[in-house]
Amino acid sequence: MLEQKQAQLKKSMAPFEKNNMKTSIGQLINSLIPTLLLWYAAYYCLSISYLLTLAISLLASAFVIRTFIIFHDCCHGSFFKNKKANDILGIITGVITLVPYQQWKNAHAIHHATSSNLDKRGVGDLWILTVEEYASRGWFRKLLYRAYRHPLVMFGLGPIAVFAVQYRFNRKGARRKERMNTYLMNALIVSLYALMCWAIGWQAFLMVQGPIFYLSGLLGIWLFYVQHQFEDSYFENEDEWSYVRAAVDGSSYYKLPRMLQWLTGNIGFHHVHHLSPKVPNYYLEDAHNSAPPLHKATTITIRQSLASLKFRLWDEESKRFVSFRAVKHRLRQGQAPAVTMKAKKIDPLKAG
Repeated sequence: MLEQKQAQLKKSMAPFEKNNMKTSIGQLINSLIPTLLLWYAAYYCLSISYLLTLAISLLASAFVIRTFIIFHDCCHGSFFKNKKANDILGIITGVITLVPYQQWKNAHAIHHATSSNLDKRGVGDLWILTVEEYASRGWFRKLLYRAYRHPLVMFGLGPIAVFAVQYRFNRKGARRKERMNTYLMNALIVSLYALMCWAIGWQAFLMVQGPIFYLSGLLGIWLFYVQHQFEDSYFENEDEWSYVRAAVDGSSYYKLPRMLQWLTGNIGFHHVHHLSPKVPNYYLEDAHNSAPPLHKATTITIRQSLASLKFRLWDEESKRFVSFRAVKHRLRQGQAPAVTMKAKKIDPLKAG
């Protein structure tokens, strides 16, 4: 009975799994053009006040996020009906957002297929350990994990580590098409940046592009983090894992003010997106409103989302995220459960 309801819920998304050419073109216009104009405005204001440049850069970074959502839809083949059109636009928007199209497309597909599956962590998602796994680690692995999960590292160094370093190299075992696409996009990015440095000078380019790059990267990591790292999220081992439950219970509804919802391309309806990746971003809210069961998804406001910063480990006993402090107390009391055979130990250094 439960499986039938889950299947019906997924089937109810079918009417929204279509794109509207007029809406897609309109979104291109109201996303890419403002991004370019704001970049120029930030550059123009260098001669007036750098504080004004920084203020404009913050708004420009929000439009880079909106551009990334278009890139994201292209990766799912949902922005245009034509595959080649999605691929071409994906490369263009990937250059703007510094994300390799084929590499991210393939890794993100794995993320959707394995999200919240404890036995299939490691590709396209954040490094998450269970309480049992953390308890079994040596002091160095504990230190490494704690450093990785620290906000100053994840959101301070994260934008540079991910967008400037990680995405410039191919994944281990990547196929030729993916490798060639990464090389192509690296060449396009270097060529574009070299042209801009020649046109306005490297100092001016860095003063404008630096803040936009960093702020948009920070916002992107934050959105991905908060929509899966909330207290009563969902994680199960393979034999008990459910795709629909992973979508609805393992992804949050990040309820943002209307303007921020628009700037982030409705990605706050993340539970809908995981339930049906083929729904383009501009239909996510309609899909959510059409299905009453989706209204029960965990709703998080901006204020509530800040609490997610303390959630570092998944507790298989209580089925919720817990803090390092809570784990430390349990370890001292000798209450940490033994490591189960099911728990798969995933380290980022060993993950593909």
